[in-house]
Amino acid sequence: MKVAVYKGFWDMLPLNLAVLPWGILCGSLAVQNGFTPLEAQLMSLLVFAGSAQLVAIELIAKDTALITLLITTFIISARHLLYGLAIRNKMVDKPLKWRSSIAFFLTDELFAFSHHHRAYQGKLRLLYALVAGGSFYVAWNLWTLIGIIAGQFLPDLTNLGLDFAIAAIFIALVIPSITTVPILCACICSAISILIFKLVHFEFGLIASALLGMTVGYLLQSYKERT
Repeated sequence: MKVAVYKGFWDMLPLNLAVLPWGILCGSLAVQNGFTPLEAQLMSLLVFAGSAQLVAIELIAKDTALITLLITTFIISARHLLYGLAIRNKMVDKPLKWRSSIAFFLTDELFAFSHHHRAYQGKLRLLYALVAGGSFYVAWNLWTLIGIIAGQFLPDLTNLGLDFAIAAIFIALVIPSITTVPILCACICSAISILIFKLVHFEFGLIASALLGMTVGYLLQSYKERT
């Protein structure tokens, strides 16, 4: 059991450190857009979804309608539904306390640890996932707190390019998972299409490029399995 706890913590540590600029940006952006320190910290404690938090902060600061805020953050976080479906067969027979805990901690980073065929199988592997996800949660809230403090005393931190951490983390998570031609083609399709959508200023370009990439990957995988 101690080995599972130790390994879960140390395996997630690089990602805990990598998300530091992102968490600082989230905390500082919140206080600089009118959130109280308590409200900014509670967002990380309760929402715990970096990209959705950043977008929500911007929308709330602009007095966006509640329905727009809810729909936008739902779309951004919809990938977590896919994460849940991907590990459903591994978790469906587990007690509620394990399923609810893993569900709360199931970020992009923890999902990257879920590809092993024996992931979540047995109490030790569940404990490993819980420690890994829990340590990321603690780190995210710690970095948010630092951002809240820094945002009150330092100039606009958004000018420091901290948002690049978001792209860097996702690149680091995606590259190791590119193990087949269909996955590679799906990534290339999404990358090219989002650039095109950006150039033509298509408002829903991110969503469309993700759907195109998934469609291409699915079709190629289906063709591969038939041949």
